[in-house]
Amino acid sequence: MQTTLQAHRIETTMLQDGTLTLNHLPFHAGDAVEVIILPHPPSKIADGSDLYPLRGTSLRFDRPLEPVAPEDWDVAQ
Repeated sequence: MQTTLQAHRIETTMLQDGTLTLNHLPFHAGDAVEVIILPHPPSKIADGSDLYPLRGTSLRFDRPLEPVAPEDWDVAQ
C-alpha cells in the first residue's frame, strides 16, 4: 500500500519566545510528521515603504502569448 504525502501549510505569529503551538492539524496521534519552520520574509523596506506594493492587486493579461506589434511598443514609452 502506497501512502500519498500531503503538505499542510500554516502561517502564524510567535506569541512567546522559543515556543510555538499549532492547533487543528489534519494529523492523528501516532502519525510521523516533519516540521520545518521558516521566518516569514519582511514586507516592508527599512525606510517603511512596502516591499511588494502590487501584492494582492488584480492583474489581467489580454492575449499574453500574442506577439506585440512594433507600433504598440511606442505606447508603453
